[in-house]
Amino acid sequence: MDSRTEPSAPEPDIPDDPPAPVRTRAARPALNRPPLLRELLLVVGLFAVYKAGRQLATGHTEAAFRNAHHVWDAERALRLPGEGGVQGALLHSDTLVHLANTYYAAVHFPATALFLVWLYLRRPSHYVWARRVLAVLTAAALVLHLAYPLAPPRLLKLTGMVDTGQVYGPTVYGAAPHADTMANQFAAMPSLHVGWALMVAIGLIAAVRSRWRWLWLLHPLLTLLVVVATANHYWLDAVVAAVLLAGALAAVRHFGTASPRRVRLVTSDTASNTVPDAVPDAVPDAVPDAVSAGVVGSGAGR
Repeated sequence: MDSRTEPSAPEPDIPDDPPAPVRTRAARPALNRPPLLRELLLVVGLFAVYKAGRQLATGHTEAAFRNAHHVWDAERALRLPGEGGVQGALLHSDTLVHLANTYYAAVHFPATALFLVWLYLRRPSHYVWARRVLAVLTAAALVLHLAYPLAPPRLLKLTGMVDTGQVYGPTVYGAAPHADTMANQFAAMPSLHVGWALMVAIGLIAAVRSRWRWLWLLHPLLTLLVVVATANHYWLDAVVAAVLLAGALAAVRHFGTASPRRVRLVTSDTASNTVPDAVPDAVPDAVPDAVSAGVVGSGAGR
């Protein structure tokens, strides 16, 4: 019997492996900065209100010294180390005293201002919440300055501490607190030097990703030692500042609006074959999670 072999059906073409997707870098998200003029007016206005408000607390000499005795006694009851021990170590060197006085007088405001400017220019998504936290912290401090006038250790004879600003210079205060028209010397609690320095450190730690970012905590630590050694603040002034900062961070995180803003990505014509490096879904205004991870507890002290 003849067997007839039918030709088999032609094999379908097997396509080559699909080309690997073309990897292109996604466009950087647009920087959503608040209007510069508005921010300048807002920050300057808040600072002016704060300075004017502090002056309202002047003249409460009797209450300020009475509260100073209470704070001093409370620190001894809590067995906190005496502020005089820190100043004693500083007074061994005239150079160190001058450096500490200069740091107290010249670093506080410029460092905070540079912090806000840097965030505005380089990390605008962090700028808004940082400015809000500083505003809430400063407002809370102003309320406490008005409600609880407090003479600093350098004015309280009981402490035995030296007014390093008046003796060695430089100083930002007048020799007579009641006649000082530039500053309220009875606004020792809380220490905004420490509160702002701690916020600067927290803000920079949250905004950068360098492994060295935790070294920013040296700024509030050094500030704490300076304000105590120069007899401008008690330990408790720093503790209260840290507590108020923690409250400000929590308030901004809870009440701040975190409306996500979609970021438009620039893609190639073959969008289906584009694999962006990262697709940032939103740029939140709320406090970053890193801030609530316990950073406030690592530092404290105007």
